[in-house]
Amino acid sequence: MFTRILLAIDDSPSSDVAVSFATAMARQSVASVRVVHVNEYLVGGRGFTIETHAEAMRHLEGAVRALRSAGIPAEGSLYLTSCFGVETRIATAAHDWSADVIVLGSRRRRRWFSRFGSNGMRERVIALTALPVLTAPAPLRVDADPLAGLNELLPAPLADFPSVSI
Repeated sequence: MFTRILLAIDDSPSSDVAVSFATAMARQSVASVRVVHVNEYLVGGRGFTIETHAEAMRHLEGAVRALRSAGIPAEGSLYLTSCFGVETRIATAAHDWSADVIVLGSRRRRRWFSRFGSNGMRERVIALTALPVLTAPAPLRVDADPLAGLNELLPAPLADFPSVSI
């Protein structure tokens, strides 16, 4: 199905899930993966970036190492750009490498005002390319004791509720 997967990562936990997602896709399709990490210049930061070069390389090398240890042919590229050019850099890297698909991580930041503000990274990448853009699911947050609030949800005993089977 896909033979060349471009995986865009950042420094968030969603990138780890995206690496696992791309690994599974590449195994199923017998595909190669190119990992892209875009380090952004800080606005008004006078040439400083969000991550140091060493931190950015550590994230990139970790993702490439994880893919290669799973038997997936992988390579990586690190780019620098302003905060306004991240999506362009991802789309350009995909087209330059002749990728079949772009895989991004998701942070699931959904708020009521997100509809009125700017679009997310996925939407901005989609607007720049005709390639399919897949979003790996965000890591789930699970409470230490998921049954802790059960008594608050069920104030009456369960036996008081009638059950009907048809």
